[in-house]
Amino acid sequence: KKDCDLYLTSPSLSHIIEANILMSGLGFESCGLASAHSIHNGLTVLEETHAFYHGEKVAFGVLAGLHLTGMPVKEKDRVYGFCESAGLPTTFEDLNLAGVSRERLMMAAVKTCHPAEAIHHEPKTVTPEQVLIALKAANDYGRKRKHIINK
Repeated sequence: KKDCDLYLTSPSLSHIIEANILMSGLGFESCGLASAHSIHNGLTVLEETHAFYHGEKVAFGVLAGLHLTGMPVKEKDRVYGFCESAGLPTTFEDLNLAGVSRERLMMAAVKTCHPAEAIHHEPKTVTPEQVLIALKAANDYGRKRKHIINK
């Protein structure tokens, strides 16, 4: 992340870029799309997120997906830790969504669950209400971690 922020090309940065390209292709080709990309698509209805990169919104979608699917705390901590170290968003505040209303978040959740979305690749039916709960849980967990880190 430091090299990227400083616009420096380094072997480490090149490896990360190459891994991202490889994994995005493999994930797409093997139907690896599910909640994370659908949540990204849902978040696009909120104008506050338009300044953020696709990958930043997908990263938050990954975090919400951890809560949606009931991943163990150890796994959540590992993924949140990675996102924190890479400077990826882990809270609504990080996505300019602090204070956004429940109604507007529900608009994003409804778009997330549109019949054409990949969230329907999840092993169980996912409703907009479940997505809303997962979005809030991802934010709450990220906020708790930031509070602990900043102590």
